[in-house]
Amino acid sequence: MSRGMNQKLKLHFLREIMLRKTDKNHAITLAEIKEELAKREVTAERKSLYSDLNDLENFGITVEGEQKNNGYYYKVVKRDFEIAELKLLVDAIQSSKFITERKSRELIKKIEGFASEHEAKKLQRQVYVQGRIKTMNESVYNSVDAIHEAIENNKKIRFKYLRWNIKAELEERRGGEWYVISPWALTWDDENYYLVAYDSEAGKIKHYRVDKMDKMQITKEAREGRELFERFDLAAYAKKNFGMYGGRDERITIRLENDKIGIFIDRFGKDITIRKYDADHVEIRVNVAISGQFFGWIMGLGDGIEIVGPESVVSEMKAASKALYNRYK
Repeated sequence: MSRGMNQKLKLHFLREIMLRKTDKNHAITLAEIKEELAKREVTAERKSLYSDLNDLENFGITVEGEQKNNGYYYKVVKRDFEIAELKLLVDAIQSSKFITERKSRELIKKIEGFASEHEAKKLQRQVYVQGRIKTMNESVYNSVDAIHEAIENNKKIRFKYLRWNIKAELEERRGGEWYVISPWALTWDDENYYLVAYDSEAGKIKHYRVDKMDKMQITKEAREGRELFERFDLAAYAKKNFGMYGGRDERITIRLENDKIGIFIDRFGKDITIRKYDADHVEIRVNVAISGQFFGWIMGLGDGIEIVGPESVVSEMKAASKALYNRYK
């Protein structure tokens, strides 16, 4: 790029320098700014720099100057993302099982670009929290993109659905048969990405792990199931399906010790029905999808929690706990 063209990009380069070299705790002098601009073949006079630094306000960047050590220093005090916000994004990426290790590193590297070079080191230190299980399916990003496109254009999708076999290899379900469904919503549950969709053949709403969907394609067929999704509550659906394991819907009553109510509010929200049973216990009524995953969750909560109705669910809980006891007795 010619020197003249670089000169036209002076404000762009100044923005880049201030964002990368300064933050609330690090500042640079006008001489250092001129030196950085010179590396980019841009000349700058002291007077014009005062005006240019003020013009950065148009980019949403606030620069302040301060007298320090017999000199005047400048730093960015307001930017698009604060370091605390960037750390939240990094933590979300690191804790997401559906994002591979390689893609995690790539995304975090991009996020570092929103921080100064000094603060970026704080984000890099968080990258070393490794060793957790993450998906190995790199196509998940393309699948999410295709799902959004299909929803936007009111089209069905088709894909091969995968599962692990005893050789720790992913294999296609149904002998490689195509799944053809109408996508309606994406949700994030239990650290996994799920597609909630309408299965025309089964005539009901189902969900699918996005990282287990392969060879995603958008079809020319229009989506079905609109009437179901017009009254569909995605949040309620996710709450009642433990680990997104399907099962029949039941409204159940659970008796629990008073100090355990927080467990259920965290899971089902504050709108659950709660009534006093005795001085030490309450009973709550919640909607759940009955599954082995749900029974396992109840067992894992330990003493002080008991399903008391309906009787059919109580019987299933007894059978599940008896089967577990017999396996280990």
